[in-house]
Amino acid sequence: MALALLGAALATALAGSGSAWGVGIAGQAAAGVVAEDPDQFAKVLILQLLPGTQGIYGLLITFVVLSRIGVLGGTPVASTEQGLMYLFACLPIAIAGLISAYHQGRTSVASIGVVAKDPDQFGRAMLFPAMVETYAILSLLVSILAVVNI
Repeated sequence: MALALLGAALATALAGSGSAWGVGIAGQAAAGVVAEDPDQFAKVLILQLLPGTQGIYGLLITFVVLSRIGVLGGTPVASTEQGLMYLFACLPIAIAGLISAYHQGRTSVASIGVVAKDPDQFGRAMLFPAMVETYAILSLLVSILAVVNI
């Protein structure tokens, strides 16, 4: 049980930390743009929020694990072997969530710079951090497939 809970905690803590880091970095750049041109608030806010998805993905995996092991509404059941499997199943979103959210934040900063120079390039600028999101989604998929097949 403890190993499964450790995996669930790592999924939330690491992916959430990466999201906080990425959103914070992008928020600093967004604040600078809004100080110069308040009309760009909505565009830069969207770009700032993109790195926040990894924290949501980690939380989703945590809820799935807690449900599967019986912590959320049920009798807790997990052997040592199952606990290890849950721990390892949580690692893809935990690790990739941490790393991709940070890099998505840095990419969002660059995209915010594009919007600051030319607001009409918002659609193109959004593609750059969205590409980083691909790897967070792939790690989420791996974790989901692993967790539900234990």
